[in-house]
Amino acid sequence: MTKSLVPMVAPAGEMVIAAGVDKLLSKIRAEWQAKALIERVKQILPVDPSSACQRLLNAAIHDLRDKIVIAGLDVAGTTSDLYKLPSIKKADDVYDYSTTHTLDLAYRMGLLSRSDWRRLKRAYDICKDLEHEDDQYEAGVEDCVYVFSTCIEIVLSKDPIAPIRVVEFEEIVESPRGVSPSSQMIEEFEKAPDTRQIEISKFLISTCRAADKADIVRQNAIEALRALRPVVRRSVLAELGQYVQELVKRRPIDLADAKIAAAAGVTPYLRQTRLKEFFDGFYKDMVRVGHSWRAHGEHGRLLDDFDDVGGLEFCRPEPRGSIVLWMVKCYIGETGGYGMGTTDLFSTVMWRPRG
Repeated sequence: MTKSLVPMVAPAGEMVIAAGVDKLLSKIRAEWQAKALIERVKQILPVDPSSACQRLLNAAIHDLRDKIVIAGLDVAGTTSDLYKLPSIKKADDVYDYSTTHTLDLAYRMGLLSRSDWRRLKRAYDICKDLEHEDDQYEAGVEDCVYVFSTCIEIVLSKDPIAPIRVVEFEEIVESPRGVSPSSQMIEEFEKAPDTRQIEISKFLISTCRAADKADIVRQNAIEALRALRPVVRRSVLAELGQYVQELVKRRPIDLADAKIAAAAGVTPYLRQTRLKEFFDGFYKDMVRVGHSWRAHGEHGRLLDDFDDVGGLEFCRPEPRGSIVLWMVKCYIGETGGYGMGTTDLFSTVMWRPRG
């Protein structure tokens, strides 16, 4: 005797509401609360939770498209080309995007984290099941909670982000006095998509290297790079490293290039043989000046430059020991009344080969 199949029964709207889904709706931004789509979700939730899930996802995807446009069509266009998504030239192109492409573009632009992107993809899969298999499958309470919490917490409750633009940094670096980015600018830069971080960083790097710019402008640009360095993402650093390496090309790295690379945080991405050559040359300059107290007038310049190129953090291992020894000798002094007068003793005890 065959067992009869019992069709799945859609959960009562009361069960969904009891799970707290209706309370999630209060977290939606005011601009969306007033729209008919959200009002319709509220109306049908008690009687048709599956349709409510689908409509809420539609609202979230539309909101993501709005946020993509606000973030900048230039960023969207560059990102779409980079990741082989449908080309974007105007706002209508964004609104023609499919749900999948919208999620992918928002993720690639940095508007969604990877975990948020994965959650929204899962919510979309649930809604596809509801749309195409509604004769066999209805949203369970857990499905409704997942779709509602994901769409609201990740998208509909959050304000759009208008990433900081290059022109705002142009105003800073072109100042006739020494200035640095404000904490608010740094925070906005940290939240900007990779494409915008790269665009701003390349502008600052090119300004640092521009021979036709005033010294104060170049100095402001390098100070801006240093201020932004802690919040630049790894993916951005890798591309900037390639950019600086291309600027240097086959010629040796000079002091100005090394300072710019360190300020931008891309020194480790440069060719290591070139870096070794640079630091070997730097050490030769130290030897030329000498560690004698009588040459103290040049010590300050050398140590300041060494700090500006990253100091021991970026110094290659081969010349590092010799450079440290030179700095220690400068600090300790020499016999004859200059400094502590114990350089020879220190060298004998601490640096004599043992065997």
